[in-house]
Amino acid sequence: MKKYISKIVMVTFLITTILSCNVSKDIEVPKDAFPENFRNASTSSDTTSIGDLEWKNFFTEKDIIQLIDSAVTRNNDLQIATKNIEIAQYRFTQSKWGNVPQVNLSVNASSSNPSDNSFTGMNLNQALGVKHIEDYSAGVSLSWEADIWGKIKNQKKEAYAGYLQSGEVKKALQTTIVANVSKGYYNLLMLDAQLEIARQNLKLNDSTTFIIKLKYDAGQVTSLAIQQSEAQKLIAAQLIPLLEQNIAIQENALSVLTGSFPSAKERTITLNSIQLKENLTAGIPSTLVSRRPDVKTAELALKVANANVGITKADLYPALRITAQGGLNSFETSNWFNIPASLFGSVVGGLTQPLLNNKKIRTEYNIAKVEREKAVINFRQSVLVSVSEVSDALVKIEKLEKQQFFLKERVKILQQAITNSNLLFRNGMADYLEVITAQANILQSELELANIKRQQLSANIELYRALGGGWR
Repeated sequence: MKKYISKIVMVTFLITTILSCNVSKDIEVPKDAFPENFRNASTSSDTTSIGDLEWKNFFTEKDIIQLIDSAVTRNNDLQIATKNIEIAQYRFTQSKWGNVPQVNLSVNASSSNPSDNSFTGMNLNQALGVKHIEDYSAGVSLSWEADIWGKIKNQKKEAYAGYLQSGEVKKALQTTIVANVSKGYYNLLMLDAQLEIARQNLKLNDSTTFIIKLKYDAGQVTSLAIQQSEAQKLIAAQLIPLLEQNIAIQENALSVLTGSFPSAKERTITLNSIQLKENLTAGIPSTLVSRRPDVKTAELALKVANANVGITKADLYPALRITAQGGLNSFETSNWFNIPASLFGSVVGGLTQPLLNNKKIRTEYNIAKVEREKAVINFRQSVLVSVSEVSDALVKIEKLEKQQFFLKERVKILQQAITNSNLLFRNGMADYLEVITAQANILQSELELANIKRQQLSANIELYRALGGGWR
């Protein structure tokens, strides 16, 4: 029996080795999905990109590094993504056992009492002189399907691609969290700067109102001047609680990202002390596959779709299955382990071809092919989105720099206008409306300048994230 089983197994492995092949051809990611260069980027073949930098090397501010480190360690969404990776790893590990035969151990005992008037009961009485049947068995059963058409191989490929996808999903989530934490911190610095601007403007309005009241007492201006000056003062005063509210809300948002309860966030630097990064290299679009986790996920989705096509097509072909069973069997417990008399064994091998359910299987195969076509389109779309995001960030960096230049010049002029208007007003050579207008303009312009600086910093972060930076 052992020799017979060995021959069957050897022949089966030989057939599998000869016939095993892929019944479907995989589709690769389209080579024409990427442009040669990003829009608003200088034409270059240099693949160097800031997306290759670790986030600890891209950011230089100590406060941001501490916040991001806390977010990467404690963010709940990232922890869930880590658990999803563990689940995918278990599934991939299990898929490696697809070629291993199923082996089951069984121990059975049964007893039956047929009717004395039944055919079985009468025969037992006549032949053996007993009124019941006992049966005892212990054995091992084996079942194995030969992977002739590559079905099990494709199942492994599918599980492995799914495992890699779970890792890329976590990477994509981390890039977003790193970007959101850093942008949130810069937004906090902007709000701090705007709060200080509002307070300084309030002091300036106090000084102007005091002078206007003196002129009113001297009969040089009317009460209307005092009213308008007070109204302008209240505009700056109203900004202070609004900005304080926004600061608290931004700090709470950062707390959620870093996995902690709402609390104040330490700031050891100011917005104006931060230097904008220069010479931010973007590389070339074709390298986004290796850098951007979402693009890599789309590529892996195509591999999953390729595997599903192979699996469903393999179901259309005959399946070679081999089953074997052996062990001990006896009608009496005393003879149960009487070897070799109680030994039994059987080996069965056969091909199974689907007939009536062939239409259903072919439908699943056709659906799998369409899903693969969708995966190609999704890959193209992910590339379009990623290239567009990089191009958006590049044009923002370029145009915001020009806006900042003009706004800085405007602020300089308005600061001089404030000085001149106050001097002229004190000497009776300017109207109080000119002073109030100058103060309103400088308040708005300085607030806008702080916002432009925050936008520039955010644009740098957006370029870094769009190039796949933040997960390393």
